[in-house]
Formats: sequence, structure tokens, C-alpha cells
Amino acid sequence: MIEMKVMGIAIDTATGSPIIVLNDKDNRKALPIWIGSAEASAIIRKMENIKVLRPMTHDLIMEIIEKTGYSVNRIEINDVEKDTYYSTIYLADENGNEIEIDSRPSDAIAVAIRAEAPIYVSAKVLADGSVSCDAEKDAAEAEEFKNFIQSIKPSDFEKLLKDDKRIDQ
Repeated sequence: MIEMKVMGIAIDTATGSPIIVLNDKDNRKALPIWIGSAEASAIIRKMENIKVLRPMTHDLIMEIIEKTGYSVNRIEINDVEKDTYYSTIYLADENGNEIEIDSRPSDAIAVAIRAEAPIYVSAKVLADGSVSCDAEKDAAEAEEFKNFIQSIKPSDFEKLLKDDKRIDQ
């Protein structure tokens, strides 16, 4: 397993779908995963510390985890089949006993960033879906992609956040 971090969220210009981009710690590999608008909104809200009046789904999940005596140990994005990614959320109780919860990667990531838990990706998933950020052959494309991701501002997601009707509830 390779530890990754959330680099940001981008919008697929062809489809308008949000993409979460994970990077390894050395910024050599980027893993783009297409996700839903609601999950993108949840991730953006946490990354930008946007407060809402009522708990949203991932905040509620965290509250349930904590109130039942568990904590999020880590998440793993452990498989990909036909462009569908699979992940697991690992919860631990106060005695170190661990349980596994099957999850979509977007939900697992939204939970992990709230819990400040590490995000791991299997070597198979990276081999199948990652973009090299330092290969000579792909250097120009990788640099353009990195510049695009780094230039994204919270205001770029204003429409996405406004479209998420749950934000005002």
C-alpha cells in the first residue's frame, strides 16, 4: 500500500464530472478518480472549512463512528475493475480491535479527511489508474495537469456547491 494525499478536486471538462486527485508523498504519481457531485461538495466543504448549519452525511458518519467508541484508523483504495474503484474504511476501538467497512472511495476519502486518517492505495490500483508526474515522455502533459490542479480556486466550485441543495439545510 502506498500512502496518498488529496491534491484537490478538478472538473472533467468533457463531462462536467468532478474528479478527486490523489498524489503520493513524493508527487511522482497522481491518481484521478471520477466522483459524484455530492461527494465532491462534501470533500470541498471540509478542505475549505466551510461550515453548515446541520450535519451533512459524512459529518453524521463521523459522529456515529465516534459516539460508538471507534475511530477511523485508515482507508484503503484496494481494487479497480472496469473503471469502478473499491475501498475499505478501517475502524478501531479503544482496545485496538479493527473492523472493516466496504465503501466507495469518494465516501471513504470524505470520511478520512474529516478524521485526518491516512489514505492508502494498492500498487495494483496505482498501476492501473495513475498518471506519472515525472516521466520524461509525459513531462509536458504532467506539468500542464499539475498546473491546472494547482490553479484551482474555491470559487471555481461555487456553482457545484450552490447546486448541492443540502448545503442550506
